[in-house]
Amino acid sequence: MPDQPVPVPVPVERLGFEMPPAHDTVEAAREHRKARLAEALRLLGRLGYGEGVGGQVTARDPGFEDCYWVNPFGRAFGGLGPDDLLLVDGDGRVVRGERRVNELAFAVHAAVHRARPEVVAVVRAQGPYGRALACLGELLAPITQEACAFYEDHALLDEFTGGGDGDPARIARALGPYKALILRNRGLLTVGDSVDAAVWWFLEAERAAQVQLIARAAGKPVPIDHRSAVATRERFGSDLAAWVSYQPLRHNGDTPVASTS
Repeated sequence: MPDQPVPVPVPVERLGFEMPPAHDTVEAAREHRKARLAEALRLLGRLGYGEGVGGQVTARDPGFEDCYWVNPFGRAFGGLGPDDLLLVDGDGRVVRGERRVNELAFAVHAAVHRARPEVVAVVRAQGPYGRALACLGELLAPITQEACAFYEDHALLDEFTGGGDGDPARIARALGPYKALILRNRGLLTVGDSVDAAVWWFLEAERAAQVQLIARAAGKPVPIDHRSAVATRERFGSDLAAWVSYQPLRHNGDTPVASTS
């Protein structure tokens, strides 16, 4: 057969690449954020992170100052839609919605939101590996590329915060400027500049904890050196990278997730 001509590369500007949507109005931004929050809760439920009544995901309202959308107390993650969400002010009072909020858990989220104005979403859910690592009182070690996203960008609150959620302000201070916090004997808390990013960091931290525990059980993990760990974090550790990484999960599972973007 005669030689075929070499295909011409498609110009980069013609290649599709999904990016976070922009909105022209506060109302459109609010509806989008509520939809993404409900999606995230259903996804966490499908993945088994909706244990009991302690799990909570909050999203800052784009228009109302010091108000946050959150899942209602006592409702399973898996069945929630945007209309089920509550709008709660920073003092824990429901201003839109018809159900109660988990006041102890919400107080922590409100403290984090107030301390970190750039944070849109806060995730506190129940995962076995994050809790197991928290019981050891350890940080995530830089032993995989995924774990390096948290290198020098997460903290440990090295004290048990009690049967409720302890002192919310102390937890917010322990988180500091980082994307994740390990609450000793409790588990993981993550934040992001979008719902998608905050949930992705929770899932990645949970996976990193799982790998760390498995590697330790099998032998002595070899850490990635400081310079390489920092370079990896700079490449994969941004909230934009988290948002992009999260998108395939939005259409995964038994129930397709509707897009509002």
